[in-house]
Amino acid sequence: MNTEKHYLTKDKFDELTKELEQLRTSGRKDVAEELEYAKQLGDLSENAEYHSARERQALLEERIGRLDAILKDVSIVDAHHSEAANVGSTVEIIKEGRKESATYIIVGSEEADMTQNKLSIISPIGIAMKGKKKGDTFTVQTPVGLAKYKIVNLA
Repeated sequence: MNTEKHYLTKDKFDELTKELEQLRTSGRKDVAEELEYAKQLGDLSENAEYHSARERQALLEERIGRLDAILKDVSIVDAHHSEAANVGSTVEIIKEGRKESATYIIVGSEEADMTQNKLSIISPIGIAMKGKKKGDTFTVQTPVGLAKYKIVNLA
């Protein structure tokens, strides 16, 4: 059983709730219609449409189960200022030996998106910086060795 706590913003919570409702209603209905049509095509053992529809059904049910699990054990977070890095914090870090810093918003794993500088709290950097304060340093194991970072700013 997965005991991971899920952290979501209110917007992401609403988005996932809406997606779950859509999957349970029209998503299941669409797949059921595809299955019914495919059954009418004849021999199920060699019916590619039937096997494809069954695969879509399995993926749909897997996604419904995943969303159920996330929404059942969720903690809604807002952007906040604190003295220590955690979910909802905006953290500016600089890698040792570099001149340019990078700013990330620490989020739950469902919202992580590096194109938007949203860093998962369960990523290696997220884990390493959790609880650290402005001025603190932390080290992260990377594929090419250890990387040392410093927290420049925390909001």
